[in-house]
Amino acid sequence: MNLKNKTLLITGIGGFIGLRTAEIALAQGIKVRGLQRSEDKAKEAQRLGAEVIIGSVTDPAAAQKVCQGVDIVLHTAAIVKEGGSPKYFHEVNVGGSVNMATAAKNAGVKTFVHLSSVMVYGFNFPNGVTEDGPLYGENNPYCQTKIESEKELLKLNAPPAFGIIIIRPGDVYGPGSLAWIVRPLQLMRQRMFALVNGGRGVINHVYIDNLIEAIFLAVEKEAYGEVFNITDGQETSWKEYFTRLAEIGNAPTPISLPAGVMKFIAWLHCWVQTVLGQTPKLLPESIDMVTRPYAYSIAKARMQLGYEPKIDLEEGMRRTQEWLTKNPSKVN
Repeated sequence: MNLKNKTLLITGIGGFIGLRTAEIALAQGIKVRGLQRSEDKAKEAQRLGAEVIIGSVTDPAAAQKVCQGVDIVLHTAAIVKEGGSPKYFHEVNVGGSVNMATAAKNAGVKTFVHLSSVMVYGFNFPNGVTEDGPLYGENNPYCQTKIESEKELLKLNAPPAFGIIIIRPGDVYGPGSLAWIVRPLQLMRQRMFALVNGGRGVINHVYIDNLIEAIFLAVEKEAYGEVFNITDGQETSWKEYFTRLAEIGNAPTPISLPAGVMKFIAWLHCWVQTVLGQTPKLLPESIDMVTRPYAYSIAKARMQLGYEPKIDLEEGMRRTQEWLTKNPSKVN
């Protein structure tokens, strides 16, 4: 499929991934429409030149309206947290995904790309795990609902009329990334961040532009019914990544603490913030995220899509440092 002059709908267009995708798509001559719950976030996408409709992915009427005249849907909207209410996760991550895909299919959309996550493999997975799994929910609502949403969406795959593509990104970083840039730097500056178990294990980072290139390749190849792991293909230790981040963000070099100690500190912080009526910045489940030990395989994306990550960690950090310099208030 040639993407030029096609209309791309991005759910969650005002988020980190949605906004950058819109920017790149518009630069390539793709028409962009968005669905966004927050009016403030919608304004950022509108400034880029995207048409944005305010609404929720769980609303059938909003989904039906926004899908009219669309060629491709990129579904990025989701609850992305380490923990929380299973019911809320299911409502948005599973119900919202199925709602959007059903509306897209009924509206004559050809391609539906679902942004899932490598967290479908859980926290302890085989080294070099492929798209075949195994998948583990780990009794974690995010992991569980990402697994379930994939399963339900693939039931709707009916090419050539309507095709589903599943993308499982690794740890997406770059300018504006809350999970892997902004929040860690905020915690470092508050001296609330530490390397867990010495920073052993692997962060499967993927620079935002590499991820978007992989998404567009999958659409161009019409890889319907397929699932792809997408990372930068580098086996970077947690220690190396967070040490580099501290350097570019002018933050103290992180100390190291055992996982058990970190979980207790996170629990205590969570309790105190909750008592004060504030939203905790650190959850005990966060520790599991930064102790994953191995790399995910991207061999399938390389072979079937011709995907080759162009931006390595050094260049990605350089670009992120430029953004931090221009936007110091984003991490204060």
